[in-house]
Amino acid sequence: MEAINHRVNTYIESWMGPRDPRVKGWLLLENYIPTITFTILYLLIVWMGPKYMKNRKPYSCRAVLVPYNLCLTLLSLYMFYELVMSVYQGGYNFFCQDTRSAGEADTRMIHVLWWYYFSKLIEFMDTFFFILRKNNHQITFLHVYHHASMLNIWWFVMNWVPCGHSYFGASFNSFIHVLMYSYYGLSAVPALRPYLWWKKYITQGQLVQFVLTMFQTSCAVVWPCGFPMGWLYFQISYCMTLILLFSNFYIQTYKRHAGSRKTDHPNGSINGHANGVTSSEKVKYRKPRAD
Repeated sequence: MEAINHRVNTYIESWMGPRDPRVKGWLLLENYIPTITFTILYLLIVWMGPKYMKNRKPYSCRAVLVPYNLCLTLLSLYMFYELVMSVYQGGYNFFCQDTRSAGEADTRMIHVLWWYYFSKLIEFMDTFFFILRKNNHQITFLHVYHHASMLNIWWFVMNWVPCGHSYFGASFNSFIHVLMYSYYGLSAVPALRPYLWWKKYITQGQLVQFVLTMFQTSCAVVWPCGFPMGWLYFQISYCMTLILLFSNFYIQTYKRHAGSRKTDHPNGSINGHANGVTSSEKVKYRKPRAD
């Protein structure tokens, strides 16, 4: 296995260039094989899980969903706070920030972005809950694409550009996830459901996130500061795919089905994260969630 890891690392580094030595030896970052293995296992479960559950009764997962969403809410809040404080401590420039210009603030940023990378592995559970609850219509292309790609993208980010201009998208996404996972956690408590009004705005917030991230990334192309251009062009391209996919999801969910949405339970679909608990799980049709 060590020989395989060495070959893979050598090939990747011949293509990407030398890694950032500040993350050498960190958990899951030393070799790419664990990350791609987790991704392949995730895709296999997405494919085989619904087949396994086909003739079985769905699991409620109620007792697990509340602490799961609470933990992800707290983790997202922690990451958002640390990211903001790192940016403030290092005096990060919105328009362009290199990866080696803020000293201790960069080190702080790298540590919190590792947790951001690791959170993308934890979030695979969103899909597994769909499968266990037999909400297979929620496992859309957007949902699987977003979950599977983010873990792999952030492995490369952590090894080559683990701070600097990489901060913005992670910061905005952590804030959105505070709202999103708190919504799902609260929606698991029936008495609180009538007071949860911000479902629709989470998807809107994510679209704003992708647009602003693409704009902020483009600023570093126009006003370069030494941050690798290849990463900037890749992030712009990736944001464009998410804008297109999430826009299509938003139109399908909130525009074309505006009439049917009026009769939906307050804990209906958001952008692919459907891990809240609803009283309408037995209803055959429910709108898909994307992220």
